[in-house]
Amino acid sequence: MSRRFTVGAVATVAALATVLAGQTSMAGAAPSTTTQYTVVAEKGVSIDAAIAAIEAAGGTVVSRTDSLGMFQVRSDRSDFASRAAAADALVGAAQQKAIGRAPKIDRVEQENLLADAQSKGAGAASGTSATGMDPLDDKLWGLSMIHADQARQTEPGKRGVTVGVLDTGLDASNPDLAANFSWSLSKNFAPDLTDVDGPCEVAGCLDPVGTDDGGHGTHVAGTIGAAANGLGVSGVAPNVTLVELKGGQDSGYFFLNPVVNALVHAGDAGLDVVNMSFYVDPWLYNCTANPADSPEAQAEQQVIIEGMNRALNYAHDKGVTLVGALGNNHEDLGKPRTDLSSPDYGAPAYPRPIDNSSCWDLPTEGPHVIGVAALGPSGKKSDFSNYGVEQISVAAPGGWFRDGYGTSSYRTDANMILSSYPKKVLQEEGSVDKNGNVVAAAKDFVFKDCTKAGQCGYYTYLQGTSMASPHAAGVASLIVSRFGVADRVNGGLRMAPGQVEKQLYATAAEHACPEPRLQTYTNEGRSAEFDAYCEGDAQFNGFYGYGIIDAKAAVTTPM
Repeated sequence: MSRRFTVGAVATVAALATVLAGQTSMAGAAPSTTTQYTVVAEKGVSIDAAIAAIEAAGGTVVSRTDSLGMFQVRSDRSDFASRAAAADALVGAAQQKAIGRAPKIDRVEQENLLADAQSKGAGAASGTSATGMDPLDDKLWGLSMIHADQARQTEPGKRGVTVGVLDTGLDASNPDLAANFSWSLSKNFAPDLTDVDGPCEVAGCLDPVGTDDGGHGTHVAGTIGAAANGLGVSGVAPNVTLVELKGGQDSGYFFLNPVVNALVHAGDAGLDVVNMSFYVDPWLYNCTANPADSPEAQAEQQVIIEGMNRALNYAHDKGVTLVGALGNNHEDLGKPRTDLSSPDYGAPAYPRPIDNSSCWDLPTEGPHVIGVAALGPSGKKSDFSNYGVEQISVAAPGGWFRDGYGTSSYRTDANMILSSYPKKVLQEEGSVDKNGNVVAAAKDFVFKDCTKAGQCGYYTYLQGTSMASPHAAGVASLIVSRFGVADRVNGGLRMAPGQVEKQLYATAAEHACPEPRLQTYTNEGRSAEFDAYCEGDAQFNGFYGYGIIDAKAAVTTPM
């Protein structure tokens, strides 16, 4: 049912761009300024042989991940990539550059900030019901939709279950997150890069663990596991342990090397679940040999495919349940449109017809990833959400600003997903003043809640499949909490990812395709490009997959 492209072992590569062996000439290249590359060894090649080939091509290894056959290399040769590609022991080399992003101001995720102020409001989203937990939980219609408020009466999550947030960071100063944050397991894999992130805030450019200058990761983390502590909001699994895996830059870009190193760390550290609410760039789809692409672009995409699939396989084989956002490009992933947005970094975009059999949207179309589509509070597929029987697994609350057409909830902030957010980012966006107070113009969509000791948390609305995925990751962590067994190696609990996935699907609430099956969003102001046809039956279809995740059923249904 799913087109799962699986490639061998694993890799941790920084934006690998392969050039196939023999494609380019090694002759007569003059030395240039020193450049950093990621190099991937061919399968079965020893570490010593790979290093020898790198050095013969004119490179110096500065770091390595032996388990994945990946090396960070510096070279002053302008022809290093072609020399590495020509080496039999190496897949290829790529100059480091951004391959993924979760932008600070996103036209989908922060649609309410870009909307006409007259069309906004703070009206209640349809289907909202208070959970009776934390002060802002009555705004969390997503918890009610998936019965997470009821599930916690049986299983609120166990501290020994660890959930990695592979994102832009995690603001552990928020009391809702501090209560569940693991300082010992968290790690920053993405040093600030001045060309995309601006001046470094700290010496060495490696932001301390427990910070998030982008905001995206903090929002994701709150949905997964904000504590039920009488403050702010509570998460789907309010007692699990949150682990920061900073693989995204402050600017919102994701480099492959930090992302893959984060996945390797997740596997080696014995994490139970990892949420991935980002997508791989610079190519919306990575293709093996798209005729619209140059040989160099084809080679780069081949390495990205190899590297991402190796990394995902590695984490899965180490026992990590992988959950990913299906994407916000409003298209059927099994019938992709012509790609007009790639590459979106480093070079101008150009039209690329996409062959579904040889192109992949990563990481959501990578091996073992539970792909999650987004729903609005009415239960309809959010207009922006990707869909399709080929890659969808389940559906979850992701928010939809334009939901509720014809009612008072249409185009309101409350249709989106409320979660934790860093004060610093809100101040940069102008929603919070220098004294930490929410400005009058932001009071409909930014909230502040403080403990008696004066520790304050901040919260705002976002929407997207990035917000749907952490709902599913939270339910996955509840399943491990309920049915996992003692982990004698790493402590805590463990459960095979395949068993977690099976329980998640078996307990999801089946939801038939809407009628008519061809859904249009013209009333909501969208063009025909947003039209979406739902294939499948009630047991499995392109809008809902196996169904809408159900936290209560997941922890009360015997396996």
